Amino acid sequence: MPRSLDIDWQGERLTLLPSRAIGWSAQRALVVADLHLGKPASFRALGVPAPEAVTAADLARLTHALQETNASRLIILGDLIHAASGRTDAAMTAVAQWRREHESLDILVVRGNHDRRAGDPPADWRCRCVDGPFPLGALDLVHEPESAADRPALAGHIHPAVAAAAPFGPARLRAPCFWFGPALAVLPAFGGFTGCRAVRPAAGDRVFAVGEDSVDDLASRASAQRR
Repeated sequence: MPRSLDIDWQGERLTLLPSRAIGWSAQRALVVADLHLGKPASFRALGVPAPEAVTAADLARLTHALQETNASRLIILGDLIHAASGRTDAAMTAVAQWRREHESLDILVVRGNHDRRAGDPPADWRCRCVDGPFPLGALDLVHEPESAADRPALAGHIHPAVAAAAPFGPARLRAPCFWFGPALAVLPAFGGFTGCRAVRPAAGDRVFAVGEDSVDDLASRASAQRR
């Protein structure tokens, strides 16, 4: 059974999920970043082979995370749609159908760099789109970490990852991670067809690696690697 991890940060109780999402109980919200919907289609438009079933798998994972957290609100920290070329009939219809299945869900999108190029989602997705920083409770919502202002913020954009030990042998794998600093938390990319970038946490940061069915606290391990 997948194992989530509850943490306290900036006075908020947050649940880190193996699906690469955060449950925010005080807001009855599920928070995700960097879905990059339509990215496979945009790659295929350029003649680059890309998997067909990514959108369906991402939407199914999103549904499961919403059910797991009993969230009534979905917060997307930017890069909902990858590119204008990915707005194919198949991709747009699949998401519109998913939206109809979650009719009562409140969806808030904080625009990211890809959204600003691809445009806001279609009207039938019924998303409220805002620019960050957007205040919600005690936190700000942003896409790019550098756009955070004076308040603690949740961000996306950089698709953070850390090195983790392989199940067998001395090899190192790159695992998506949640990266919490004193006043900034960066979520891993939710989309299944996205890359990731290794980050170098500062002393005192908390890092949580995402495995296939668990979230693991690597803060002590990251400190040991820096020494």
